[in-house]
Amino acid sequence: MTINLDVPDITCDHCASAITAAVSKLAAVETVDVNVKTKKVAVGGELLDIKAVIAAINEAGYEVTA
Repeated sequence: MTINLDVPDITCDHCASAITAAVSKLAAVETVDVNVKTKKVAVGGELLDIKAVIAAINEAGYEVTA
């Protein structure tokens, strides 16, 4: 399963690193792809908890909009 999220606050590679680090710590997360240009985050893995993924991104200081 892959979750695709819009995160409009992504502006640079530091943002991508912070989001990747935060989301990678969650159980069941196998891949995290942050695209700075499109401001999208794709999270892959089995049995993903979308609420936990969004919470991790929020706790890293970024807002998920879609």
